Amino acid sequence: MKFQERVKRFKRAFARYCLYFTSWMFKRMPYSFVKGMANFFVTIGYTLTIRQKKIAYDSLQIAFGDEKSDQEIRSIVKKCFANLGRGMIELVYLMDHPSLIKENVVIEGMEHLEQAFKKGKGVVAVSAHFGSFPLMLLKFAQEGYKTNAIIRPTRDETIEKYFFKLRSRLGLNTVYSHPRKKCVDTSIRVLRNNELLFIPLDQNFGSGGGVFVDFFGQKAATATGPVVFSKRTGAPVIPMFIVRLDNNTHKVIIEPEIPLESHEDEKEMIQINTAKITKLIERYVRKYPEEWGWMHRRWKSKPPGEE
Repeated sequence: MKFQERVKRFKRAFARYCLYFTSWMFKRMPYSFVKGMANFFVTIGYTLTIRQKKIAYDSLQIAFGDEKSDQEIRSIVKKCFANLGRGMIELVYLMDHPSLIKENVVIEGMEHLEQAFKKGKGVVAVSAHFGSFPLMLLKFAQEGYKTNAIIRPTRDETIEKYFFKLRSRLGLNTVYSHPRKKCVDTSIRVLRNNELLFIPLDQNFGSGGGVFVDFFGQKAATATGPVVFSKRTGAPVIPMFIVRLDNNTHKVIIEPEIPLESHEDEKEMIQINTAKITKLIERYVRKYPEEWGWMHRRWKSKPPGEE
């Protein structure tokens, strides 16, 4: 076994047992104490994540380089990592104490979701890796909606099985993004059963099959799933996002349905509507920049012909 492979396995095993120990410890602590500990963990995590901070800084330069000062960008990086760290700690705790989700997450705009479900064709919920989005999904499952999420599995199979069991126990159904055909078939089936299908639409989709649309003025490879599934099933597309409030609780914001435009050319139709959804996601990222995961290389893939 190569040295690099051994290091990789050690890191995954270390992270795995840290997660198990943290979950065991949190089960025995009050939530107020865990939230108080979050600042300590966030400080350590921010100090150690050197590479991820560099990626986040570079991504913010691409998005806001002409609009924000270097000091403002560095401030967003710090807030972004703080939100991510707190969100992870809260999620681990609340997954073991699901009764607390009700008092820590409120929903605004529920009428838009209810109206969409009345059509009987399921709902395509589009969002992003924005705020504590797994907590948003658990909230809808707790409210009694048949909730499904398209998820890219983690590289550690043991951890993935652990999270799969947790999600299933809390009523959140997993639709794995691969293999592609199974993902598509399952997604269409749950929509035809009038269920909620959550699709994050903010990550680089460089493996083919997507389209390039504007995101902060740069071409970004983007998945087409929400548009394709909506057109095939008639399911309305409903945007939803979760933001952190000043008291460290969370608010889910549900937007009205996005009316998809028709076009004689199917490829053009998919391009236009994917761009429309991406524009709305950009609006939320601009409004709450500290809530988005800037440590992802959103513009990594380039359109054909570009370097």
